[in-house]
Amino acid sequence: MKHITVVTPCFNEEENVDAVYSETRRVFSTIPNVIYDHLFIDNASTDATVSKLQAIAAADPVVSVIVNARNFGHIRSPIYGLLQAKGDAVILLVADLQDPPQLMQAFVENWLAGASIVIGVKPKSEESALFFALRRMYYRLVTRIANIKLIQNFTGFGLYDRKVIEIIRKIDDPYPYFRGLICEIGFDVVQLPYVQPQRKRGISKNNFHTLYDIAMLGITSHSKVPLRLATIAGFGLSGISLCVSLIYLILKLVYWNQFSMGSAPLLISLFFFSSVQLFFIGLLGEYVSTILTYVQKRPLVIERKRISGRMDPFCDPGQQSPIPTGSTLAQRLPSHHPTNPKAL
Repeated sequence: MKHITVVTPCFNEEENVDAVYSETRRVFSTIPNVIYDHLFIDNASTDATVSKLQAIAAADPVVSVIVNARNFGHIRSPIYGLLQAKGDAVILLVADLQDPPQLMQAFVENWLAGASIVIGVKPKSEESALFFALRRMYYRLVTRIANIKLIQNFTGFGLYDRKVIEIIRKIDDPYPYFRGLICEIGFDVVQLPYVQPQRKRGISKNNFHTLYDIAMLGITSHSKVPLRLATIAGFGLSGISLCVSLIYLILKLVYWNQFSMGSAPLLISLFFFSSVQLFFIGLLGEYVSTILTYVQKRPLVIERKRISGRMDPFCDPGQQSPIPTGSTLAQRLPSHHPTNPKAL
């Protein structure tokens, strides 16, 4: 029987964890011949998220929780959760319910039919029209300049076969751009479109810093075009500067008394070239920062603690449990539970 791990990253999602757990359980109750476990990875929440997850794990043996020692960011924590999953396939499902859990059934069906990667893409969204338009512009920009073919409107929501997870583990990227990493692997990808709903509870934890971080990560990880544009712009502007200088020199020599150069052109050109230099120095700094991250090779996450259900996802299913050795999965789980084979 196939085993699937659902990984849900969360940070201050006390209003959503119960709902995402319930929806996941409901969806898997409709999928035959599949068992699942649900792994939550909490990024050091400051609200009641951890206590709620602890209560859920105590009541349901398929739920387990990793609590991070601190907030390691929205890039590192989800990848760490994927690498800790032990299912034959792993589904990444965020806690805000803006990725519809019911789509997981279609993910599993496509996976059972032979697909290694099945993802959800959101060509439409019920969120702010301006915000979604800016997202689409970014996706199009990165797709055009990337050295691989990236998937537009893809945020990571999807199912990944065990062999995909093991490839990501071998790549061992300390700060991965997951959306690009999936395309970098090169496997065929099944794309399932959906309309992204509005967030019903709580507020988004994304801010300008986090959005800028992932935007620049996508560019620096998969494109050399900005650096080459900087080089080309440098040559072009230096040529323009030389031409303008020669023109001014000729005019001054021909019209020595009548032509007054003044200070305005000097100030304008000074500020213009200075701003261009600062822009490209900042861009170069982003690439240097990426190199520094790779050189430091810090761990993705440091764990504070693990809260494990009886169906422990941190080892092979059924091999670590307080239930006596020799018990079957059907004996471990309540008869009404959706992952109990007797209930399917």
